[in-house]
Amino acid sequence: MIKTVLGAVLAASLILTGCQSTDQAPDGEGYPSGPVTMTAGANPGSGFDITIRSVVEALQKEEIVKVPLPVQNRPGGSGADFLATMVEQYKGADDQVSVTSLSMMMNELRGKSNYGYDDVTMIARLMTEYFVVVTAPGAPFENLGDVLTAVKSDPARVKVGAAHDDEAPFDLLVSAAGGDPSSVSYSPVEGGGDQRAALRSGDISVALGGVSEFIDALKSGDLRALGVLSEKRLPGLDAPTAREQGFDVTLANWRGLYGPPDMPQFAVAYWQNALGQMVNTTTWKQIAERSQFTTTFMTGEEFAAFLAETQADVKAALEQAAK
Repeated sequence: MIKTVLGAVLAASLILTGCQSTDQAPDGEGYPSGPVTMTAGANPGSGFDITIRSVVEALQKEEIVKVPLPVQNRPGGSGADFLATMVEQYKGADDQVSVTSLSMMMNELRGKSNYGYDDVTMIARLMTEYFVVVTAPGAPFENLGDVLTAVKSDPARVKVGAAHDDEAPFDLLVSAAGGDPSSVSYSPVEGGGDQRAALRSGDISVALGGVSEFIDALKSGDLRALGVLSEKRLPGLDAPTAREQGFDVTLANWRGLYGPPDMPQFAVAYWQNALGQMVNTTTWKQIAERSQFTTTFMTGEEFAAFLAETQADVKAALEQAAK
């Protein structure tokens, strides 16, 4: 849930922090002249965290951005908490950039956030990533059919670890199997790092998230992939699709970067240019291959049209699921 009440002292200090910006001329000459904070609104090991750290790694290794880019984790509400902070405390700043995804839309449409993409400055779409269902090596599930049959017969027995915004993909799988999504026993585990720990401890039975959150553990054998929600099998990932297993569900998540409301246009243009250079570098291409990212870079009117269309599609899907 979005934190709506803050102590007066804390609020004042945060507002003062939010008013800071890098020191450059009004036309943006010399920007950025100081550190720009890069924020993941989720825990270490989450998709947000992996994405923002990948961006920083590529920008700095390729010497595209030469000022410090400190990364901070501000978890809460699958990104909703920091989105509220960005809107309410950093308006007009040029030294704040954060990562977002489909979760921004899901949170707003499901009433878990007061804010959406129209309330901030959307900078660029970076990439697309597919969802995958995973489990621990010793779990009694060999495939998605085993999991979904168990959910249908005894929902309380199958603990599903997923961030709130990632519950929808699993709901679609349950529906495709003829089950009742409202019966699923979810454990709100926010981010791949926490999900991996919960699987190892036995606190959850299966987890669902972006492929990049689990790819290292899948390759090492610490986790097993039961099914990926892609149209066809992904190279480098030994996992059948849900469709192969008889469940006609495909779903991808997009990720991109945003800034505060009224972010100066010179800063927006700077980051769009920097990111446009970044996605064509060897470093980014290596990161994308390693993390199973599909680069789908967009800015400007193309990105705006994508956001509007995707928001409408998500709204329609949620309304249909609620019937």
